[in-house]
Amino acid sequence: MKLDILMVGVGGQGTVLASDIVCDVALSAGYDVKKSEIHGMAQRGGSVVSHVRIGEKIASPVIPVGTVDILVSFERMEFLRYLEYINENTSLILNSGRIHAPGTAGGEEEYPENYVEDNIKKFNKSYMIDAFDLAEQALNRKVTSTVVLGKLATLLPFEKQYWENVIGEKVPPKTVEYNLKAFDLGFNV
Repeated sequence: MKLDILMVGVGGQGTVLASDIVCDVALSAGYDVKKSEIHGMAQRGGSVVSHVRIGEKIASPVIPVGTVDILVSFERMEFLRYLEYINENTSLILNSGRIHAPGTAGGEEEYPENYVEDNIKKFNKSYMIDAFDLAEQALNRKVTSTVVLGKLATLLPFEKQYWENVIGEKVPPKTVEYNLKAFDLGFNV
């Protein structure tokens, strides 16, 4: 097995923690894992990207252009920055929730809804979930990334128990209950 997963989001969404969880789950299952991340202007709401490579033996932490198996986007339009990584077999997991950039939040620019919809069609399979709404059901919007991980877990060959164990170890102790509930909501959506 070889899996290349590109995880993208906006600073503060938990993209890096989510990618750490994916790596630890794969390691728990006995696979080799390499990861690379770019934070950019993450502290100011900028783009964050994590390359996660899983397999029997992985040499490089960076996913070659055009070879991503699964693109996970924690924000509705963030995946648009990384279309060069997809191919005809790439699947997309997309949080339908929006985090408005300064231009669209202030009304100077329009959110590119049609452009988003047109590009979703480029994926072999796409799974759109309203992770913000599901996180609210888990009683804490800060667990949005864990909702998305729940959906990702349905596409990966790792037992649910691995995910639950790693989440319990990686998230702050006070948030374990919310994160596990969020994971289940994403897993069952």
